[in-house]
Amino acid sequence: LADGRRQIVGFAYPGDLIGLGAQGEHPMNAQAIKPTRLRCLGVATLHRLAAQDPALGFKLYEAVARELTATRDLMLTTGQRSATERVGSFLLAFSRRAERNGQDPSDFELPMTRADIGDFLGLTIETVSRTFTKLKTLGLIQLPQSNRVKLVDLDQLESLAAGEDDEN
Repeated sequence: LADGRRQIVGFAYPGDLIGLGAQGEHPMNAQAIKPTRLRCLGVATLHRLAAQDPALGFKLYEAVARELTATRDLMLTTGQRSATERVGSFLLAFSRRAERNGQDPSDFELPMTRADIGDFLGLTIETVSRTFTKLKTLGLIQLPQSNRVKLVDLDQLESLAAGEDDEN
């Protein structure tokens, strides 16, 4: 925004499609936090390729559906959830993503900063850090490195993210 504030609406990983569904000019931008290769395709090219390859058309549909689901979840998260529920839900989303990609769902990289996480979840960096510490103290997560998370008690984290047993 003009005053320097920002709202992060998602994090993309290798192989992800971004900028789908936009008509004309994009109202947002993207910022890479690691070396990145990007391939831009025009809408007309996507339409032509999808018409030639139904599997690609379905992949595009799935990408848009996932983006819509993530947007709805972000609305719920920033509008109704406590800090603990927000961070717990955030970690669970990364766990599900790791599992979908054939990786360990209980041990994954978080390449973004705590400030990025805060801007995504509508929290201050201090609140994000305190919440990570709280989850670690509760024995739900381990932080073996600053950019890695190990989920220790997935069931309890899911309960906490759902609003059960959370006092703030």
